[in-house]
Amino acid sequence: MKEFRLDRLDMERAAHNGAYLRFLREPTMSAGLYALAVGAQDTQRPQRQDVLNFVVSGRASMTVGDETTMVARGSVVYVPAGVPARFHHITEDLRVMIVFSPPEG
Repeated sequence: MKEFRLDRLDMERAAHNGAYLRFLREPTMSAGLYALAVGAQDTQRPQRQDVLNFVVSGRASMTVGDETTMVARGSVVYVPAGVPARFHHITEDLRVMIVFSPPEG
């Protein structure tokens, strides 16, 4: 069994001075924790994998393709492979658990 605590993952991510920490990689999927501060720029490019974004905390807008929605704690947003997606207008520090399938490179 593999078990993770989001508070510990966030501390590890911050200790490495990064916005993203991959914490799981398996043959069919991978997962990471992504963090963006209020006002930060999300520089994501389209992914080669399908992506599931689960907002753990914070508040922002998210654009996927040509659709935009508000996201907050508990929001889950699916992004098909190859479709541009980004968070913007971040009004509360954002923490997002991201699941890639197949696993990211």
